[in-house]
Amino acid sequence: MPKPLRRNVEVQADAKAREITPGVLRRWPLPEPDEGGDKEGRGRALVVGGAPELPGAIILAATAVLRAGAGKLQIATPESIALAIGVAVPEALVVALPQARSGGIDPRAADTILGLAAGAEATLIGPGMVDESATHALLERVLPRLDAATLILDAKALTCGFDTAHSLHGFSGSAILTPHAGEMASLLGIDKAEVSADPLGAARRAARELGAIVALKGAETQIAAPDGEAYANRTGNVGLATSGSGDTLAGIITGLAARGTSPLQAALWGVYLHGAAGERLAKRIGRLGFLARELLDEVPALMAELAGQRRG
Repeated sequence: MPKPLRRNVEVQADAKAREITPGVLRRWPLPEPDEGGDKEGRGRALVVGGAPELPGAIILAATAVLRAGAGKLQIATPESIALAIGVAVPEALVVALPQARSGGIDPRAADTILGLAAGAEATLIGPGMVDESATHALLERVLPRLDAATLILDAKALTCGFDTAHSLHGFSGSAILTPHAGEMASLLGIDKAEVSADPLGAARRAARELGAIVALKGAETQIAAPDGEAYANRTGNVGLATSGSGDTLAGIITGLAARGTSPLQAALWGVYLHGAAGERLAKRIGRLGFLARELLDEVPALMAELAGQRRG
């Protein structure tokens, strides 16, 4: 597995974040599959989420997993929308889960989710979930027993009031969290204004307290590791502030993690690719009006170009 760019180096809490550039990424290349291998060699991902009100969120996240190069995809979603999602993402195995009265995933689905996650290299929970109480109850049953190499939490999984810190410190794998400023404020129990005033400090605090890689989304996304190592992503534009954009980012990161990257590497590459895709669409379509789903068509070519360039 590729090694992080800096290790065995004490990171100062007040040190600036390092900018993610093509040179940084080329010095930390993504794992390349064996040309003679099969889809198993490119990793399996599980995406858990969805609700009748937001079936598109899980479709975007799941499609992003495949665009990032993962070999196999499983989707676990409420039974009322499972068929529609299966048609929208025909490449995936779709598992219909029992529903709560609200339409969200019933906590009784925990055992099914745990069984699926046990065979996946990366598990994403959160896209399209809308019922706070059902999500909280589901996480209570799933996270303490989860056996997954890498766990990615996004959207409602970050803000349902679940004691994320306690569970993640007992988690045997690695975790990546992808909050925006409001979700970060909820995680840390502080005002959103405090997060906005010092996003790097908030990301570092959350990473340290939660023992996870944290990608704090914003005009400049801050990525922090528990040891204080931090990076800033400056690709992207205002067009990325659109419905579904966060779902695509979470899916890209999940797909990269499934391929065998470290959590920090998956976050760095994921946020860069997401932002760079937005820049390409802005040039071709305009800064406003491109769709989140259109970002995903840009990702494979961007990965290929970065892999083919010389080190900078």
